Amino acid sequence: MSKENNIVSMSGAPIFRYTDGEKEWEAPHGEECIEQISAHIERHIGSIHRVYHEVLSDTVHIDVHHVKPTMGRPVHTLITSGMSDLSMAIPEDMDATPFMELMVTLPDYWQIDAESFKDETWYWPVRQLKNLARFPHKYSTWLGWGHTLPNGDPAEPYADNIAFNGVIILPSVNVPQEFSALRIHEQKIIEFFSIVPLYEEEMNLKLAKGSEVLLDRFDRYEIDDVIDVDRRNVGKKRFGLF
Repeated sequence: MSKENNIVSMSGAPIFRYTDGEKEWEAPHGEECIEQISAHIERHIGSIHRVYHEVLSDTVHIDVHHVKPTMGRPVHTLITSGMSDLSMAIPEDMDATPFMELMVTLPDYWQIDAESFKDETWYWPVRQLKNLARFPHKYSTWLGWGHTLPNGDPAEPYADNIAFNGVIILPSVNVPQEFSALRIHEQKIIEFFSIVPLYEEEMNLKLAKGSEVLLDRFDRYEIDDVIDVDRRNVGKKRFGLF
């Protein structure tokens, strides 16, 4: 597998394209830290209502832990375990964690059950958690703060009812600071990051001007990592992209 990394965006950030496809299927490394991750979730987020276990896994076994809304935390929280069973391929010149798990935060009306998950309208955040948690291990790469990933090439919306067609990887602002990292032992610290969906124009803004410009607009319009399928698109021309 090779990565074309001689292309840069207008902001100067490299654009990676994975030209030789993903690795072939391999038996998964399995659930090495699931007990520690489960305890960490319950200590800082809340009681785990259910764990969605993978039936068939490739390379890593990805489970998704669901914490239901409460009076004190009126959102659904979905968090992976298994991504951190393998180390990501961090470049030597980068100061970043090789061990990561991902999460999404969903509004309380979101339908989370087996029947609803037959409809991509409700299932797409779970699908993206699984896809992105497996992605760095299938392509011998890494994910980190501010990385953006389109939904295909060309990018397509995640579901028929939404225009989001990409994500950015960011720390969650809706969890206690203590949740952001879990020390397993001296050589292994797992960091937790949120996937935040983007409109195509927001992805283009990030590529043209960098993550900081996009995140400044998120701050200005109070956009965080709770997924709102009707939120404003801060990458459109009326918000000063051009």
